[in-house]
Amino acid sequence: MKRTGPSNSTTRELINNIKILSNKEKSKLWQRIAYELERPTRKRCEVNLYKINKYIREGEIALIPGKVLSLGELDKKITVAALNFSELAREKINNSGKAISIQELAKQNPKGKKVRILC
Repeated sequence: MKRTGPSNSTTRELINNIKILSNKEKSKLWQRIAYELERPTRKRCEVNLYKINKYIREGEIALIPGKVLSLGELDKKITVAALNFSELAREKINNSGKAISIQELAKQNPKGKKVRILC
């Protein structure tokens, strides 16, 4: 059976852009993110805020190749990049840090420095 990938055109475009970036920058981080985003929707990561707060240090960037959910609180000033956010999670993150999309992170940090992937 042939893998077809996501049917959402914006997600497909994001995956292609990230693959191009990973080849250009020789970055394993972006290669891994493209692989994670190609997975079926039912197998994508869903991460709650308490897990982000537990594993990410001050000044790092959390990269979630899935959805961020709102259970828990953030007490650190961090940047969170994800494919999707719940409304309440985006509010909570923006109160103490910054919530951005994966596309924005790829433009800001093409080398992938100080980025930690959570799944």
